[in-house]
Amino acid sequence: MIAVVDRDEITAEVAARLVAGQFPQWAGLPVVPVGLNGWDNITFRLGGELSVRLPSGQDYAAQVAKEHRWLPVLGGQLPLPIPEPVALGRPAAGFPWPWSVYRWIEGEPACLGQVTDLAGLAADLAGFLAALYAIDAGGGPPPGRHNWFRGGSLSTWDEQTRTCLDQLAADIDARAAQQVWDSALASSWRQPPVWVHGDVTASNLLLAGGALHAVIDFGCAAVGDPACDLVMAWTFFPDRAAAVFRRGLPADEATWARARGWALWKALITLGSPRYRHDDGQEAARRFGWRYSPRQVISRIIAESSPSTPGSTGH
Repeated sequence: MIAVVDRDEITAEVAARLVAGQFPQWAGLPVVPVGLNGWDNITFRLGGELSVRLPSGQDYAAQVAKEHRWLPVLGGQLPLPIPEPVALGRPAAGFPWPWSVYRWIEGEPACLGQVTDLAGLAADLAGFLAALYAIDAGGGPPPGRHNWFRGGSLSTWDEQTRTCLDQLAADIDARAAQQVWDSALASSWRQPPVWVHGDVTASNLLLAGGALHAVIDFGCAAVGDPACDLVMAWTFFPDRAAAVFRRGLPADEATWARARGWALWKALITLGSPRYRHDDGQEAARRFGWRYSPRQVISRIIAESSPSTPGSTGH
């Protein structure tokens, strides 16, 4: 059996082989690719009620056990559906990492579907996150390599961010962006850690009837600083909806400053990546579920931080 070592080799045939070998009760069900995949995992629909989720590399394999441990704990305390693990698969048949079977959740990603009310989506998402932050975080996993340090200190990415600022100095207002970054680093989360989703983006929000129906992909979950969860204020929500999002969350101005730092970091490393340079990061923005390009995200963050536009979230 040839080992699967590249995400392009993770096909429906691989998923079907794993299911048949370990869960014969589902061996006859069709395995079909989903319309939109993330980067960390490849997902397939299994029959009408299940899905198969396979990590796309070694760096993401540690998320599997974490989700099986904690999603059942979180699920009963949240106002919207989240993924429900059904079975834990083991490495086999050339696939080298653990994998999962989940209950299928109906809906279409917010980045692909028609949002009927952006302000309503912002309010519903804020309510979901507020409920998540209120759940007892005792014993939860701290930030680390398993989730790219989401919920941890922004200083982890300081060197990378400053390198990007130097590289992009001719393309963006690097001085203003530097001020945003310095302001983000000037504070830290000094309260007890809370649960964070770690990857709140429109591709991980499912719609039904144009409204928020479920939140998926908790692979980057941890307990720590919630600032990393707030970046949709710049990557997806226009001004009015962003203001609704802000009002619905229990976050102070220092937390919003760190949130700007998280959004700036992601936009900078995307804009500066050789992988996405050919189209100015537009392909990456689509994959992330962003409404705005990385360059636009940077501009929106800077505009909000400018003394001449207090409270603005850009255009």
